[in-house]
Amino acid sequence: MPTASVTPAGAASAVLAKWQADPQATARLALACLDLTSLNDADTEADIARLCARAQGPHGAVAAVCVWPRLAAFARAQLPASIAVAAVANFPDGSADVERAVRETGLIVQSGAQEVDLVLPYAELLRGKEAAVAGLLGAVRKASAGLRLKVILETGVLADAAHILRAAHLSLAAGADFLKTSTGKTPVSATPEAARVMLSAIAADPIAFGRVGFKPSGGIRSVADAALYIALTEELLGPQALTPQRFRIGASSVLTDIEATLAGQAPAAAAPSGAY
Repeated sequence: MPTASVTPAGAASAVLAKWQADPQATARLALACLDLTSLNDADTEADIARLCARAQGPHGAVAAVCVWPRLAAFARAQLPASIAVAAVANFPDGSADVERAVRETGLIVQSGAQEVDLVLPYAELLRGKEAAVAGLLGAVRKASAGLRLKVILETGVLADAAHILRAAHLSLAAGADFLKTSTGKTPVSATPEAARVMLSAIAADPIAFGRVGFKPSGGIRSVADAALYIALTEELLGPQALTPQRFRIGASSVLTDIEATLAGQAPAAAAPSGAY
């Protein structure tokens, strides 16, 4: 996949090396920006109660808990106001059914959640039906007014840079607050190559550059994995973007390595998820 950079390659390497050299700092930032997620079909209130308890661990709290719409109100009741609740819409298939997406978004709004993670209708995009994609995004943006809208591009299915870039542009035009890589339900989830395309789209948009955030999701299992995406975000959007308002990590398995690292244990190695 072609990549683009707004900084020299040496600078990019230096940014990554900085985060790799300080696993404790990487782990602290990853924890503060983590969307702790449970999206199993059989999830119950008991499962979400355990998730919410884990979100408030010995080393600090996560940014948000992400659940199904049917469990969002329960999650909200389990958490302090400082931890956001996110719920998914049009998930995981990215249907072109606008009515369904708006209905699910309405349930999220009514639950008291703060964030909507919406799957872009990626199959429609691949078929060239951009008007249908834009229509669904616009309808959900209207239905979720006042909430943070994270649009999931499903980059592992879009696969090539041109489709990922077009999905990013349509999402930004619709008023997305975040671009998110993946549902975590497909064989290929977040990759550094896809992340670079998405971050470059945000960086090139004068309105989005200082406002829109980025969320890699799926396949991030270690602090070292997180360092790749932290470094890319800093490289392309600047260090000011490394806050929960502009950067999230969609994962749950990574929390184990974050907590181990912050407890002084050796962090795990990065997964072979692609070149920086």
